[in-house]
Amino acid sequence: MRLHLWQRLFLAFAVLSGVALFGFAAWQQQNFRRGFLGYLDEVMLQRLAPVEARLAAAYAEHDSWDFLRNDPARFGQIIESFAEGRDGRPLSGPEDPPPLPDEREQSGTRPPPVDEREGLATRRRPPRPRGPPDLMPRLLLLDATGERVVGNPRVRADAATIPIALDGRAIGSLRLAPMPQLSGATDLAFAQTQTHSALVASVAILVGALLLAFALARWLLAPVHALAAGTRALADGNYAQRIQVTRSDELGALSHDFNHLATTLEQHQQARRQWGADIAHELRTPLSILRGEIQALQDGVRELTPLALESLQAECERLGHLIEDLYQLSLADAGGLDYRFELLDLAELVRESLELQRPACVDAGLQLEEDLAGPAPVRGDARRLAQLFDNLLMNARRYTDAPGRIRATLGGHPRQVRLIIEDTAPGVPSAALPRLFERLYRVEDSRNRAAGGAGLGLAICRAIVDAHGGHICAEQSALGGLRVVVDLPLAEDA
Repeated sequence: MRLHLWQRLFLAFAVLSGVALFGFAAWQQQNFRRGFLGYLDEVMLQRLAPVEARLAAAYAEHDSWDFLRNDPARFGQIIESFAEGRDGRPLSGPEDPPPLPDEREQSGTRPPPVDEREGLATRRRPPRPRGPPDLMPRLLLLDATGERVVGNPRVRADAATIPIALDGRAIGSLRLAPMPQLSGATDLAFAQTQTHSALVASVAILVGALLLAFALARWLLAPVHALAAGTRALADGNYAQRIQVTRSDELGALSHDFNHLATTLEQHQQARRQWGADIAHELRTPLSILRGEIQALQDGVRELTPLALESLQAECERLGHLIEDLYQLSLADAGGLDYRFELLDLAELVRESLELQRPACVDAGLQLEEDLAGPAPVRGDARRLAQLFDNLLMNARRYTDAPGRIRATLGGHPRQVRLIIEDTAPGVPSAALPRLFERLYRVEDSRNRAAGGAGLGLAICRAIVDAHGGHICAEQSALGGLRVVVDLPLAEDA
């Protein structure tokens, strides 16, 4: 039989609750019995406290404990009157003195019979009880030296003790052994009542715990069911699926993560669709131009001149650059870009790229400025870093109006080197800055397709910077245009 997760949780809660509850009940009953026995021992000690005075008086009367050694039953007679909760008056002596002769006549009593064989007068009296049967085996009377006088010799030395003193002098002690178990009918009935009450309470609490465990298991797993349904929806391609988050615990955080995953997948799906449309559009444009010009040449509308061939060559180069950029991005996504890391001086690489781009900037009516600090050692691939700098400089040259300026600044920061390339107007809206490094994204208002490029250069730049463990971002420039900041880690072994 296959159990659902909520059923397993319910069974786990039920078993745990049952074991804990009945374990607690057993522990409580054990402690109750132990405590109740201690309570009964304490009560008995209090009831035996007056015996100390009676034993002291008997000792004073006989001037020793020998009267108890010779007559152990007398010890039970002394104990009985106090242990049974009577009025507390001391018992009479072992033998009441016989009434005087005149008292016999006044009371109308007859003299006691005479035992002719012994010649002794014995009084016919009913036998006295010898103390409670459950108490006497627990008592031990010791003299001042610790020697046994009367009682159970197996009573341990750590038993409760009542000292006996006479005129400030210790003459003995009375020990009371702990009660081994409940024996009285009243005590047993009370203990059984407590056990029954504890059992009823335990069953009631267990039933309540089971109901609570059932509700708790269903409540805990409600988000899991929603997550399972949402996961199946995502697997079916429904990236618009969202889970309502109603809790703030770990399952609520998991629901937030699921919604974030669904949002990311939906964005990737939209980006993939947009990517396909943009790629098709970028490829269609040069192909359409090539097809039109070739058809014009075939139809004789346009003569085959060096200028016409140059136009065809330009479109072919544009198409080749686009295909190469797409290939580079596909390699970056697959981790297939070839990097050969070595110790380099970033300032020297930037200076070389600036010199290569300077003639093109001059032709475009742009002034190229530089502010390069001293050596900036990094570990990187010289060819890929040169491609990074060339793309950034070409991007600035394409989208900067003449006359204008392009400034390259290189400076050191803690544990990293920072390259800043910024240009003059036109600028980029703040809302478009985070998207500049997306593939095929262009700000159509100011940096349109007429300036050249397919919107892949900055995406390639980000891939190169990421591969070098750096960071790249775009900001508004104080010059009025775009400011691109590249941070690369300094070489640790420089």
